[in-house]
Amino acid sequence: MTVYVFPGQGSQKKGMGEGLFTEFPHLTKQADDILGYSIQTLCLENPEESLGKTQYTQPALFVVNAFHYLKRIKEANEKPDYLAGHSLGEYNALFAAGVFDFETGLKLVKKRGELMSQCYGGGMAAVVGLNEQQIAEVLALNGLAQLDIANYNSPTQMVLSGSQEDITRAKGIFEQTPNVQLFVPLNTSGAFHSRYMQKVKSEFSDYLDEFSFFAPAIPIISNVEARPYGENIKDNLIAQIDHPVKWTESIRYLMGKGETDYLELGPGHVLTNLVNQIKRKASPLIVEDKPTLVIEEIEKTAEKAPSPDIPSRLTASSLGSDSFKKDYNLKYAYLTGGMYRGISSTSLVVRVGKEGMMGFFGSGGLKLTEIEQAIVTIQKELYQGEPYGFNLVHQFNHPQREEEIVNLFLKNGVNVIEASAFLGMTPALIIYRAKGLKPSADGSIGCHNRIIAKISRPEVAEAFLSPAPERLLNKLEMEGGITSQEAKWLRQVPMADDITVEADSGGHTDSGVSYALLPTIIRLRDRLVEKYAYKKEIRIGAAGGIGTPEAAAAAFTLGAAYILTGSVNQCTVEANTSDAVKDLLQQMNVQDTDYAPAGDLFELGSKIQVLKKGVFFPARANKLWELYRHYESWEAIDEKTRHHIEELYFKCPYEEVYAKVKLHYSPEELQKIENNPKHKMAAIFKWYFHYSNQLALSGNPEFKVDYQIHCGPALGSFNEWVKGTELENWRNRHADHIGKYLMDETAQLLTERFQQLLPVKESLAYQTIT
Repeated sequence: MTVYVFPGQGSQKKGMGEGLFTEFPHLTKQADDILGYSIQTLCLENPEESLGKTQYTQPALFVVNAFHYLKRIKEANEKPDYLAGHSLGEYNALFAAGVFDFETGLKLVKKRGELMSQCYGGGMAAVVGLNEQQIAEVLALNGLAQLDIANYNSPTQMVLSGSQEDITRAKGIFEQTPNVQLFVPLNTSGAFHSRYMQKVKSEFSDYLDEFSFFAPAIPIISNVEARPYGENIKDNLIAQIDHPVKWTESIRYLMGKGETDYLELGPGHVLTNLVNQIKRKASPLIVEDKPTLVIEEIEKTAEKAPSPDIPSRLTASSLGSDSFKKDYNLKYAYLTGGMYRGISSTSLVVRVGKEGMMGFFGSGGLKLTEIEQAIVTIQKELYQGEPYGFNLVHQFNHPQREEEIVNLFLKNGVNVIEASAFLGMTPALIIYRAKGLKPSADGSIGCHNRIIAKISRPEVAEAFLSPAPERLLNKLEMEGGITSQEAKWLRQVPMADDITVEADSGGHTDSGVSYALLPTIIRLRDRLVEKYAYKKEIRIGAAGGIGTPEAAAAAFTLGAAYILTGSVNQCTVEANTSDAVKDLLQQMNVQDTDYAPAGDLFELGSKIQVLKKGVFFPARANKLWELYRHYESWEAIDEKTRHHIEELYFKCPYEEVYAKVKLHYSPEELQKIENNPKHKMAAIFKWYFHYSNQLALSGNPEFKVDYQIHCGPALGSFNEWVKGTELENWRNRHADHIGKYLMDETAQLLTERFQQLLPVKESLAYQTIT
């Protein structure tokens, strides 16, 4: 068995490719045209030491490696059994396997090199003499957790990647470590193949969308998985940017295939030496590949009948919409909702963002200064393109405040928001959408500021799936809120990029049922996309009641492009609420919630779902609503009831509450309140909602029965699911761990259920290939 291997960055040297450029003059000319300089001069003369610069190194190596391969094919007239390349060399393996042509490959590595050359402040270093476990121990014991292992070159040769400061500090530590033979800082501009390449990964992902690829004609061993490439070439190329090169495992996999001859095609003998080291120090990796012959035998003997495609085993990262994950730079189609008053905290958003999920900061009910501080904190932590967003709650009675929050988002570059509790379009939403619009090459309008609308009613979904209302566009254009060009572009795009369908859940909800609501909104989306001829896909996600793998699996089966969780994250270490609230939430079950009036939409009778176990808030809130409905003023209520409300609810006289309320209204608003007794009663009753919310956030033990805790039944089901495990105690619950655990278990559950539902023939084949 023969394997051709292609070297990567570090193998370049002056004079490489000598004699090859004249042998392949047409391709040399093509390379010159693509690159804008002479590839032959660069490789043979190395002017201004350019070969050591990433943006020149990568195209040069790709061309020289490719010419070595073409010469080998021409001379030997035979192709290998397997192909493999180290980092940049993997592009040559893809070229050799016919995945793309020479021109495409060179364009890809040119862009890759340019992007990677822009990464400053990072570094890499080779460590020789220690194995993977020993290196991990040194890193952990010396506070070097910010360094990643970028290359697993041989059992005792690894490459570290991270900041230059950490690399420098690591040098002194490793040089004092027993058995370390060498610690050699590498001449690189960035921390390649590490977590610090997220920005490059995102930009390169966009560039890859311009190309199409063919299935490999020869098996290629992937750097990322150390297994043969699958169908999704793009995912592998994107992942390779920030994942380690598993060279040792790749060679061990090939060793497991039997006696193998390796031929290095490119300058030098770096990979040849590494392969020899691996063969001496490591054992073959025996992997049971898909037994296609068995499947063929099944097909020969089984009754021929139409059958569905048989999928491979699902994984957490394979669930949901690929385009959604790509657009928001996600590893998982998983979001966490923006819980009120910063309960969805900065630490929660940062933790899930760093794990490839997106969290929304709960900006509702906070001051502008508090929201801005949260923006600064999150952007400081998630500075490499990691996903995050901010919640924007509709300000029914305060449209000016809604616009102030939007202006804050625009000022600070917040380009993803979760629009919640909206009944229709507002000027603030339209202004946010308008800024950053620009035409794309295909004639469509690109939206820089993205809106993910959380809805629970079809008519609200229709408003977000449609362009902005004409009357509001005209009004805003006349007032100078948007330009005439922005108004024109807004008529061509929907108001939301994506829609989260929120069924029965905590906070604002309409008691919707996922099984009825989600398919309805998906069909509505399809009709409106056809009506308006949108070129950009609008994804529909699911929220509400998702606290177990079964619930998440149901959402994906119904067609959800992603899922969003809320209540389960309120009972985590990162949630910015009191320990007393978390203790209560940890004990709840699925039946322990109730509906109560929403404080911000009190006069409309809008409902929220709250915890009822251990508290009196839902009963008391509903009592206030009934009084408001039946009486025109506080004085019209009988004296006994008034005294009961003052003593048990307000803990002070009615007029004392009013004195507090007056501090939060403008003179004009106070005048309206004074002139309308019912309006005054509503303002004072709404104070109780603010008061009960504050009691919960502070954890005041004296007034626990008045805690207002927004929560849906999903948390009850989650509590039952994790009972008896480490996650039973909320102090062991972290939002990112919950997200990953839930997605992993959902993927496993769906795989098992799919297998159970298949007919006998398909089930047998499915078991064979997985």
